[in-house]
Amino acid sequence: MNNQELFLKSKTKVPGGVHSPVRAFKGMSMAPRFVKQANGAYFTDIEDKQFIDFCMSFGPLILGHQNEEVKGQLHQALDRGWTYGTCEPYSLDLAEFLIEKINFIDQVRFVNSGTEAVMTALRLARGVTGRSKIIKFNGCYHGHVDSMLIKAGSGLAGTAESSSKGVPNSIADDTLILELADLKIVREVFEREGEHIAALIIEPLPANNGLLIQEQSYLEGLKQLCEEFGALLIFDEVISGFRMGFGGMAEKTGINPDIVTYGKVIGGGLPVGALGARKEIMDHLAPIGGVYQAGTLSANPLAMVAGLATLKQLTSDVYQQLEEQTQKVINLLNQFAQTHANGQFADIKFYRQGSLFWSASSTTINRACDIPATISDNFNPLFSELLNRGIYLAPSAYEVGFCSMAHDDSVIADLKKRLGL
Repeated sequence: MNNQELFLKSKTKVPGGVHSPVRAFKGMSMAPRFVKQANGAYFTDIEDKQFIDFCMSFGPLILGHQNEEVKGQLHQALDRGWTYGTCEPYSLDLAEFLIEKINFIDQVRFVNSGTEAVMTALRLARGVTGRSKIIKFNGCYHGHVDSMLIKAGSGLAGTAESSSKGVPNSIADDTLILELADLKIVREVFEREGEHIAALIIEPLPANNGLLIQEQSYLEGLKQLCEEFGALLIFDEVISGFRMGFGGMAEKTGINPDIVTYGKVIGGGLPVGALGARKEIMDHLAPIGGVYQAGTLSANPLAMVAGLATLKQLTSDVYQQLEEQTQKVINLLNQFAQTHANGQFADIKFYRQGSLFWSASSTTINRACDIPATISDNFNPLFSELLNRGIYLAPSAYEVGFCSMAHDDSVIADLKKRLGL
């Protein structure tokens, strides 16, 4: 069967034919690629066409597909058994490694996804403070937690509406949603609602609805306001954690959040999430505290060994090389966009932060409300053109691209050839 036939079959068995919406190629005039196998910086679909992969499973594969050290550790783990439902040493190894290197966390709780990490972090913040309301920001994605699937209503931070059916208004009422990059409105909301606000949650590098780079002074201001009004600051580093340096954006900015959530890279490509904080905060979690959280497959031994094997390879030299290689990719993509078919894609500019990159009409967009409404009109033809050349980006104008250590100079040379440069 080809990709189109498999997709038609999948749609009869699975809602929309996919298990996560962005995989559906919505708005594209083609079927999704069904991957047969992957290695390094490449994957091959079921039609035996090879692609340079700049999605990298939406971020976890910072070392590329089938990294040898990670694969070796997984083979050993499989020989021992792949789930126990009881205590094991492998999560302790990973926790100790994290706590030793990240100075603002004393303890870690492993869960099964970034969404689950955020859900637990919000519940923990409410349990610690005894307050109910949460500030979040338009353009920051925190997983499909009910209280995070919220959009601004008729008045900024006055009313909110769910952005998904099935989320009741009673949940939306406890979420105060603001636009990014405006410290004044955050203070106004704190002054009005401060005694009810348990936490402010933000992606310090918003990277799931465009790449919306925030100013250092803005992030510092959020930290100061949380301290002033007794709310907890939650950094959602599911994407940026271990991408922007080992300590993520907290390390890069020097701002220590009260709670941090991780996912993606922390599991080396296996399903995992985590939250970390100081001991006095984490002590509120069950079984010693009153904030309940549990999970049958939490701290799965496969994910723990894959995560540790990945993180041990992330040295400062690796991060420098990742940035250099990503810049080479950006240079080629921009050259192609400017020169192809007499500037057919000249309105598109690629830019990066670390090993993340995004395409937009401007490199200064830092709020979701400023993303052009026509962004998909510009991106979708470019996506199709690149796909035909064996170059795979995430199939949405709002998603970022990811480079890995497998995107070495030989892959860069192949990219240049495929782009016809």
